[in-house]
Amino acid sequence: MEPLLGSAPSLNLADLEAKLVRGGRGGYCYEHNTLFWTALKQIGFAVTPLTARVVLGAAPGDIRPRTHMLLKVDVTGEPHPYVVDVGFGSIGALLEPIELREGAEVSDTPRHHRLVHAPHDGPLELWELQAEHSGAWEPQYSFTLEPYEAPDYEMINWHVATNPRSPFRQAVYARRTLPGSHLALSGPDLVETADDGTIKERLLSGPDEALQVLRDDFGIDLPEGTRLPE
Repeated sequence: MEPLLGSAPSLNLADLEAKLVRGGRGGYCYEHNTLFWTALKQIGFAVTPLTARVVLGAAPGDIRPRTHMLLKVDVTGEPHPYVVDVGFGSIGALLEPIELREGAEVSDTPRHHRLVHAPHDGPLELWELQAEHSGAWEPQYSFTLEPYEAPDYEMINWHVATNPRSPFRQAVYARRTLPGSHLALSGPDLVETADDGTIKERLLSGPDEALQVLRDDFGIDLPEGTRLPE
């Protein structure tokens, strides 16, 4: 929400806890995965933060920047690490960890994901997360295992939040996975997709209704006096 209202969200841990845990708010990948990264480390997991290119919705030949944060988690006694991601807003987002190995699949009901290698000219293997949709595998994002650090995400976060061409500067976005359905708000478009694929779509009347939907349907408690751009 901060990018739409003219600022970059803080990635300070105290601010993230106040906002996401105690404040009834949502956030995007850098916020959710930074907080989850910290929690996993504190209970003893070895965590490597990574960055991905979102390929979902990209036109053939488009090369998007690496702007999505995800995590690699090593588990003692397990032969392979896992990919963990609590910040991808798509309906194709992971609901459970997936083993980091070629061809690994996870039936994170009602979703189904797999990891495969993708063609790549670089020195590191390129991994691609795919989600099954209507019987076909749909790429979500691609990534290498190059580790990133907190200052890298500070820079990416600022760029995504303040670049005038960033989609987060143009409209409000919200996603919520519920038992039996997935809610998606993109600007004035509210879409509810049931687990069986049934879609209900509604065009909101304006910012006031969007604020009501954020509160009532997404459970987001925005600060008093918040106003969305027309």
